[in-house]
Amino acid sequence: MRTFCAILLCLAAWFWAPPHDRSARAQEPCRPILPEQKCLAIRSPSQMRCAHLPAVGVPTTVKGPEEAQPKLPAYPMTLDEAIRIALENSEVIRVLGGTSGRTVYDPAIANTQIDRARATFDPNFAVQNRFNGLRYPTAELDAAAPSGVSINGDPVHDYDMALGVSKTTQMGGNLGLDVRTNPTTVDTTDPLLLNPSSRSSVDLSITQPLLQGFGRQANLTPIVLARIDTERSFYQLKFAVQREVQSVIEAYWALVYSRFDAWVRQEQTQQGAWASTWATAKFESGRANRGEVVQAKSSEYNFRVAQTSAEARVLQREQSLRDILGLEPFDGVEIVPVTPLSDQRVEVNWQNTLLTAERNRCDLIELKLVLDSTERQLQLARNTALPSVDAVARYGWNGLEGRTFSGDYLAAHPGDFPGWQLGIDVSMPLGLRQARADLRRMELLLARDRANLHEGLRQASHSLAQSYRNLAQYYQEYLDAKTASELGVENVIVQWENYKLGREIYLNFLQAVTSWGNAASAEVQALLQYNAELAALELEMGTILETHGIAFYEEGFRSIGPAGRLAHDHCYPRSTPPTLNGNRYPTGNEPSERVFIPAELPGPGRE
Repeated sequence: MRTFCAILLCLAAWFWAPPHDRSARAQEPCRPILPEQKCLAIRSPSQMRCAHLPAVGVPTTVKGPEEAQPKLPAYPMTLDEAIRIALENSEVIRVLGGTSGRTVYDPAIANTQIDRARATFDPNFAVQNRFNGLRYPTAELDAAAPSGVSINGDPVHDYDMALGVSKTTQMGGNLGLDVRTNPTTVDTTDPLLLNPSSRSSVDLSITQPLLQGFGRQANLTPIVLARIDTERSFYQLKFAVQREVQSVIEAYWALVYSRFDAWVRQEQTQQGAWASTWATAKFESGRANRGEVVQAKSSEYNFRVAQTSAEARVLQREQSLRDILGLEPFDGVEIVPVTPLSDQRVEVNWQNTLLTAERNRCDLIELKLVLDSTERQLQLARNTALPSVDAVARYGWNGLEGRTFSGDYLAAHPGDFPGWQLGIDVSMPLGLRQARADLRRMELLLARDRANLHEGLRQASHSLAQSYRNLAQYYQEYLDAKTASELGVENVIVQWENYKLGREIYLNFLQAVTSWGNAASAEVQALLQYNAELAALELEMGTILETHGIAFYEEGFRSIGPAGRLAHDHCYPRSTPPTLNGNRYPTGNEPSERVFIPAELPGPGRE
């Protein structure tokens, strides 16, 4: 029975232990004593874990006018679809410029700390089994020995078994039940009162703190702190997803602008080429001098430089969008935005904006959670600064049984030999210096966290005010740039007609083409900034996910549970990914930049 109990304990240790990774290999040599590390043990890259880059085709590059431009199949993509793709690939949250450092697994990882804190109150079961074979040397009178004394010893065989169950209560006390038995056999011919003999005891004990460690509030604080950390992790993830959605919107509109700007620069290059051809024809017919031809050629190539830069920006903006969406750098298709920019002014209620941001901004929520955590830790520090005064009580029963030298079996009756103990243990460092220092530290941390919350609220109001002003600025810039662009079209037509008739010099036409291109790009850029600022304002208010119909749901996975590995695994939180967004933006039937292209383009070659 005793051997079976020991085997059962070994099986129990395996039963509740989590499965091991059998693929792991020990890196240390198998020696009784491990040697000192006297050199740098650096593995070569070939010995590292294999991790393959994705197979990506050769990315497209900017081509010159003489080279054939590859025509890629178009992939019309709406802004709603772009956000949806980014959310589907958001295992690691990405923002403009890289990753946010947050993953959908972080809240579930933080959530495990709650069960770690709760484990303090789990019952603890312990069994100790000891089989002993001893022979103590003793001095005995021996008439046969020359000195009259000899050293002998009788073999003693005993078994020591201790079983204990203890439980920490939420009030801070500790309950214990201890059972102990010690059968002993002495191999001797001398008569002993009991041989074999067996001593046994059963003890019930309780220890209850009266000052330090007393009360549910003090003892449940680690669990509350773990819950607050889980909430902080969730809102950090939510803020990262908010930034991801805002980054997708910004990158999408940036691609729209870069495509329109590339078209503007292509038009300028084409107009410059026609003007250069016209100036050459005038020079050959004697109606223009060499300087006018050189000026036209120089302008044409300057336009080509601007066109090359604009086309390169299109490729860069598309790759930035692909990066945020979690797509490959190049997959043989061209992303074509088809969601038009909104040119309608949105009226923003300033007071509602402040109230919404105060309630929903994730950074402010995290500062509030930090303040809650510090307040809990301050309560714990106040409790720790109290003296340690514990009430102790114990009651037990002792027993003895065995066989006498005459062969009779004797055993004490249950309850014949009870024992009890009552007392109060007091422990307190004189001055409580460390506890008082920890208390002062927590009081200062609380003051700091309150200041941080106040500063966070102040900074949030400034950020909202800046975004509120930007909306008005960008929309007014758009209106002015739109008027300038329309007038620029008319100016190019007038200057070209006058240049053909010889009433204006080429420089005036060049200036008209340049001004029109800059005004057209400024119009789209201002409208882009206005649309991007609408998303930025939603981010500042903390409502960008709600306005796009995005929520979070909890995914679970099965792992070893309280019943051990032979029972069914339990389901635990694994990740917290965002749901897909709803349709919010209008869908166009043509590329987004086409809306800004005039029906009749000015310039040479179109008469």
